[in-house]
Amino acid sequence: MYFDASIQLVRETLTTMLFLAAPILLAALVVGLAVSVLQAATQIQEQTLSFVPKILGMGIVAIMTMPWMYAKVIDFSARCFGGW
Repeated sequence: MYFDASIQLVRETLTTMLFLAAPILLAALVVGLAVSVLQAATQIQEQTLSFVPKILGMGIVAIMTMPWMYAKVIDFSARCFGGW
């Protein structure tokens, strides 16, 4: 019984972590792709150029999705400490 519950807890923890990280990682992917296309079009090959737009994009997405992330974490914590 304890083994099944621990496997379920690990599975739900990893799934929750993936859902929470996905919007921020997707923002980094989209901004990085856009900056790479811009660099290829203008032939600017500066490696550090994409760092600031990625950080800004990830920060904006993190701030915009914070209420949703907060609700997911609270829900997950309540289920963990509530005994499922």
